[in-house]
Amino acid sequence: MPDNYSMQTALDKLKSSHKLFYDLDYANLQTCLADLGAGKFRAKQIQSWLNKGVSAFSEMKNLPKSLLAELEAHYTLDYPKQIALKVSKLDGSRKYLFQMVDGNIIEAVYMPYQKANSVCISSQAGCRMGCAFCASTLIKYGRNLSAGEMIGQIYRIQKDLGDTRIDHVVVMGIGEPLENLAELVPFLKMLNDENGLNISLRHVTVSTCGLVPAIYKLAEANLPITLAISLHSADQEKRASIMPIAKAFDLPTLKNACKAYQAATKRRMSFEYALFKDFNDSLADANLLADYIKGIVSHVNLIPVNPVPGTDFVPPTKEVIDQFQKALLKRHVEVTIRQKKGQDIFAACGQLRRQKLEADVNKHLSSK
Repeated sequence: MPDNYSMQTALDKLKSSHKLFYDLDYANLQTCLADLGAGKFRAKQIQSWLNKGVSAFSEMKNLPKSLLAELEAHYTLDYPKQIALKVSKLDGSRKYLFQMVDGNIIEAVYMPYQKANSVCISSQAGCRMGCAFCASTLIKYGRNLSAGEMIGQIYRIQKDLGDTRIDHVVVMGIGEPLENLAELVPFLKMLNDENGLNISLRHVTVSTCGLVPAIYKLAEANLPITLAISLHSADQEKRASIMPIAKAFDLPTLKNACKAYQAATKRRMSFEYALFKDFNDSLADANLLADYIKGIVSHVNLIPVNPVPGTDFVPPTKEVIDQFQKALLKRHVEVTIRQKKGQDIFAACGQLRRQKLEADVNKHLSSK
């Protein structure tokens, strides 16, 4: 397992060899243009093209060819590169497989809802958290993604959707977002920039498995996002058996961090609770959960687990799930059951990437 230093070092090396144009926020874009002898007014023109998801400087039709040639000589614009797309026949969800400039592969998902157009993006190419139920940890890790690689996923999806405007973002794809805080915070600010996609941070959810020091640091940024804690059990022994992070930061330590985060940001939190048959789905588990989140203004999101090949986890029956929800409601817990999306296209985190990487390995072995 690599440490976070090595994952960040891999990103730093990439940045030194490839200047990713999407990594420029609006202020740095203006500086870049000034250095090239172009007027700052060109920044608005270029940003409008970026918002449309262009993948080549030549697509920017209203800019001088001399400026485009300068930009092309200094920067890379054609990544993230879409290499696969699956569209759900059930609900219209769209799952994208993107390749980065160094060959790393990530996923992103578009999910249409009645009152929202949401995308779920990745923050790392791979994940080292080792959660037993997650497809992202069952295949090789990669590195942290840059802020531009994160927002690039949204640009690409927006281009594919055309006039359908993305208005909600969930950073809950491949990777642990708070392990990549140095790139996550700039990404969030770029996302919210009025010159860019101008997506309200109140419509953004960031997930974490419980990196306590990073929760405190994120609180200092005081961004009006929703922080979602991947909890999955309020029993320390059970949680530690499926989530290695719980051995480093136990439940009381995590709760203290959540309270401090809420005190600093005044934002309601979310607790993600994947339900596993005969593991964490009893009424006793429900009451433990209600006890644990007491004192934190929050919402519980129940998630019937998506079965992942290579694991033994399966969801409970609908009856058990409903009883679990009723037990929480009886304790005055605000709770919903997550609406499943894209079940026919491997929309759960990491599944399509794993399928692609395993296929590449098998192809390589068969060619020998």
